[in-house]
Amino acid sequence: MRDDIPSPCYILEEELLRRNLALIKTVRDRAGVDIILAFKAFALWKTFPIFREYGFDTSTASSVNEAQLAYEELGSPAHAYSPAYTDDNFPVFMQYSSHITFNSLSQFERYYPFIKASELEISCGLRINPEYSPVETALYNPCSPGSRMGVVREMLGNKLPDGIEGLHFHTLCESTSYALEETLDIVESKFGQYLKQIRWLNMGGGHLMTRKDYDTEHLIFLLKSFRNRYPHIKVILEPGSAFAWQTGYLLTTVVDIVENKGITTAIIDASFACHLPDCLEMPYQPEIRGALQIHHSEPDCNSERVESSAHTYRIGGNSCLSGDFIGYWSFPSPLQIGDRIIFEDMLHYTTVKTTMFNGVPHPAIAVKHKDGSVEILRRYSYEDYKNRMC
Repeated sequence: MRDDIPSPCYILEEELLRRNLALIKTVRDRAGVDIILAFKAFALWKTFPIFREYGFDTSTASSVNEAQLAYEELGSPAHAYSPAYTDDNFPVFMQYSSHITFNSLSQFERYYPFIKASELEISCGLRINPEYSPVETALYNPCSPGSRMGVVREMLGNKLPDGIEGLHFHTLCESTSYALEETLDIVESKFGQYLKQIRWLNMGGGHLMTRKDYDTEHLIFLLKSFRNRYPHIKVILEPGSAFAWQTGYLLTTVVDIVENKGITTAIIDASFACHLPDCLEMPYQPEIRGALQIHHSEPDCNSERVESSAHTYRIGGNSCLSGDFIGYWSFPSPLQIGDRIIFEDMLHYTTVKTTMFNGVPHPAIAVKHKDGSVEILRRYSYEDYKNRMC
């Protein structure tokens, strides 16, 4: 690893990003659907010129900031969806959106008159809740009992409200095409009568079509079959992770090694709480380049599994949160202060979710181009932290 790359640093590999874009483009073109980028997973706007090379110039937005970014940097109005619009932000959504999806009937009734009174060409949609999701982690399940996301079938009459041109559902999270098939079966069963009344159907995100074991042929077949049944409906998918899946890594450095009750912790110059929050929220264990993950759960201090390797470490973050640590990894040789540790696949749901808790320095962001050169897109400073405060 080059010494001139700052640590910590998110590094996007252009060649891997182009690989994903090419695959997603193939799915889009063969299935005859629209596939748009979800900013909630990836929003590094300095890479958007690469996206436009593959015809990806539209995104979904759940805030006015995302909508404005879509308009200014991708060059197209956004497909907006928010759990709740406000009197202050709805005019801004209107300014930067071509589609606006409402989470509830009450929100539609409140804000549709604004659209109707305007001269803007905005297509309105309604989020539906099919009350099914394969997502097992409650934090990421949008269809759990009592969910605030979307309208369930019994809330609707025989006809959609005037002004609704599309429906939107979101049930997946890094899921397979077979999970989408199950969702579609339920959507058609519960909401089939409304499919004759709409112009577009947004199938949400969570379609991890760039994962190695994903069955893209089945996805294409599924989408084409749906379009054959409903030729009047424009189908939209809005994956986020799929675009940035395995396109880069987080480079960190060991800054201290501490031992307590038989557990040796290597403390890095990054933070799981600040920079890799899904590792604590989901939770999941990231892959570390050149290291073997021992197991997921925290062992007893005298666990034989921890003592099975002389080079086994727990990795700790550099914030004062006590729980800012994860996992146990075995390294081929003892770690030393100054050694660099690379966390694989750290471009999606990282840069968009980072915080400046504790004032922990923010990782730089870089792109490794196809010719091997590394361009630093952004470094963060004290002024970035100070300007967030008042």
